[in-house]
Amino acid sequence: MLAKVLSATLAGVDALMVQVEVDLALGLPSFATVGLAEGAVREAKDRVRAAIKNSGYEFPLRRITVNLAPAALRKEGTGYDLPIALGILAAAGLVPEEALTDTMICGELSLDGAVKMLPGVLSMVLAARDYGCRRVLVPGGNAEEAALVDGVSVHGVERLEQALDFLAGREEIAPEHTDINAVFAANQLLGPDFAEVHGQEAVKRALEIAAAGGHNLLLCGVPGTGKTMLARRLPSILPALTLDEAYETSRVYSCAGLLPADSPLLTRRPFRSPHHTVSDAGLIGGGHVPRPGEVSLAHNGVLFLDELPEFKKQVLEVLRQPLEDGSVTIARASSSLRFPARFMLVAAMNPCPCGYLGDVVRPCTCSPPQVQRYRSRLSGPLLDRIDMHVEVPPVPVKELLERPAGEASTSIRDRVQAARQMQAERFARQPHLYCNAQMGTREVRRYCPLDAACARLLDQAISRLGLSARAYYRIVKIARTIADLEGVSTRIPVSSLKQQHVAEAIQYRRMQYEV
Repeated sequence: MLAKVLSATLAGVDALMVQVEVDLALGLPSFATVGLAEGAVREAKDRVRAAIKNSGYEFPLRRITVNLAPAALRKEGTGYDLPIALGILAAAGLVPEEALTDTMICGELSLDGAVKMLPGVLSMVLAARDYGCRRVLVPGGNAEEAALVDGVSVHGVERLEQALDFLAGREEIAPEHTDINAVFAANQLLGPDFAEVHGQEAVKRALEIAAAGGHNLLLCGVPGTGKTMLARRLPSILPALTLDEAYETSRVYSCAGLLPADSPLLTRRPFRSPHHTVSDAGLIGGGHVPRPGEVSLAHNGVLFLDELPEFKKQVLEVLRQPLEDGSVTIARASSSLRFPARFMLVAAMNPCPCGYLGDVVRPCTCSPPQVQRYRSRLSGPLLDRIDMHVEVPPVPVKELLERPAGEASTSIRDRVQAARQMQAERFARQPHLYCNAQMGTREVRRYCPLDAACARLLDQAISRLGLSARAYYRIVKIARTIADLEGVSTRIPVSSLKQQHVAEAIQYRRMQYEV
């Protein structure tokens, strides 16, 4: 007999539908899996045989052939265990054929018949809904995550016999429901607050501009000036995730198996801070079975690289594509996978190896060649893609003790949110644009008009500082964000850029310790 069960496989952060065909034929008992199955899929026969026997069913002593279609698509992972087992039992006559119609099934089996959790279930359920399935059977541990998808009935199963009884109509499993609004409300925590930061008003202003426009940022200063502390508070002033952004980010974490146990949906912008020993595959993604890297895990959030020159040069150079495109493409001989990677890059560095170049208190002990080698670890093309370069000066101890607490993150976040809303209205007809930093050349010319005085000021700055054409457009985009924040403060939207906007933007492209 022949049985067909729908399942799904991951391809990057997306999922593709797979049909599991099981045929029981007369002949010597055997179990063959075809359809470009990788090792973990071929090993399913041993898990399935033990799970069926230990669940109280008789394993058919037939020649069993399992085909995973389309056969040209490489199949990986353990999510085919449950559909293969149910396919075998259906071919043996224990499951009505109509019960498998329009039903997507996925899950890994233990030897005792328990159904274990899988990564990437959210993407699989989305693919099943788009394919036209009316219901899905997923591991019970993934049911809350799968129920985030509307338009399909989600049923969580804990054991093989429970899934079989449900399909045979002997047991009811109530559809899972997830209250998305409740999930959002329970996880809207801001984290570390800017009110805890004393001094550094100029740097906090730069961080507010970066958050309002989605601009990349480089912080440079001697040790102990608060670079890391300031960067870790940046997520607290970023706008709240929209539902679409939360879905996108949650899919990445689901495919990586990193969704938090207490929430099926990420509702806070991620903050990723990899160590400087990270490999290029760890940062960008890849491996034998390609997985999302740190840049994809920071999607819709912040990627913080502390001690930037300590990272390997080839690791930093692979950042160029995601910084420009907002995605990562990993090419293999058999396939090409795309991972989303739209993030804010925030980096911190010292001005020299010892860290005290330019400090008025402690002398620098580095020789000029040492300083040059240290700075040469960062290439010009990479630095050119970082919008804002900001010096972080030391704060006197007296100021730390006497200065009152700074402005709270909630107040700054309100201004940032208002500026982002202004940008959303501006880009209403261009849904691929979310903030000023994502504007292309055409959008800059359309939304950032410069009068004669602004153009002259910018031309002089470009000539004197030796900046590139890319830097020119990034300065204009920063000026647009500064004008948006001014419109938020005055409650009068600023349409054209003024000299003070351009002048402030220019200063964020020049540091005393230019690298």
